[in-house]
Amino acid sequence: MQTDLDRYLQHLHSERQMSPHTLDGYRRDLARVLAFCERQSVQQWAALRGQQVRQLIAELHRQGLSSRSLARLLSSLRGLYRYLNQEGLCAHDPASGVSAPKGEKRLPRLLDTDRAMQLLDGAVEDDFLARRDQAMLELFYSSGLRLSELVGLNLDQLDLAAGLVRVIGKGNKERELPVGRQAREALRAWLPLRALANPADGAVFIGQQGRRLGQRAVHKRVQAAGARELGQHLHPHMLRHSFASHLLESSQDLRSVQELLGHADIGTTQIYTHLDFQHLAKVYDQAHPRARRKQDSES
Repeated sequence: MQTDLDRYLQHLHSERQMSPHTLDGYRRDLARVLAFCERQSVQQWAALRGQQVRQLIAELHRQGLSSRSLARLLSSLRGLYRYLNQEGLCAHDPASGVSAPKGEKRLPRLLDTDRAMQLLDGAVEDDFLARRDQAMLELFYSSGLRLSELVGLNLDQLDLAAGLVRVIGKGNKERELPVGRQAREALRAWLPLRALANPADGAVFIGQQGRRLGQRAVHKRVQAAGARELGQHLHPHMLRHSFASHLLESSQDLRSVQELLGHADIGTTQIYTHLDFQHLAKVYDQAHPRARRKQDSES
């Protein structure tokens, strides 16, 4: 079973060209399934049954695994069985018809507009780290990039004169995004300092030794900026969420926001309509005289 699993993961890497981050997720999910099969004395993938998959999902749910993580595991398992069926190693999918328990839908955390401006409008020292970090923050918020898209960005994907960037997103799909004026200015201030560090390749964002920054390094720098400028926890995806929510709030154009974010399913983008409504409801509660609490009106 391990051999079949290794071949599948190699297939995802070489033929499907999945990102290392996505591949790691598949590997962790399917390792859980494999460990369960060993405990159940299931020795071949063809011997796993739907009832056993339901048992696994129930066990993991009791252990505290979220509904979202369980749904991802089932998706990983279905992908494995599609491959096994195509290779003639199996003739069924035990995950078919199995669904994850429904959980509470958590809205993404984001910065309101004032906090986003507070983060980005502070004074920036004219040195390597400060200019680089400012350019990263501006680009995250200006264009809604994923963390993987930012660290994979190369110089030939940037066109500052035209104000656009081309990124390679999930599923190896390319999309073209606008880059705002302040993000372009931040990048123009950073790129000459980048050139002085003898870059090892065409990476836009590099460390002081000239090597491409990894996801962990970028995450740490964004976290440090949040603590310094805002006194709060901040991660790259919060800037992407903020980009999407603020754009939707101003434009009310859900389909365009979907295209900019690179979402295959508009249902994924619709989470931001809930965020927008939350904001409007908060304004209503604070401003409308008939929405105030009784004790507020009596005080």
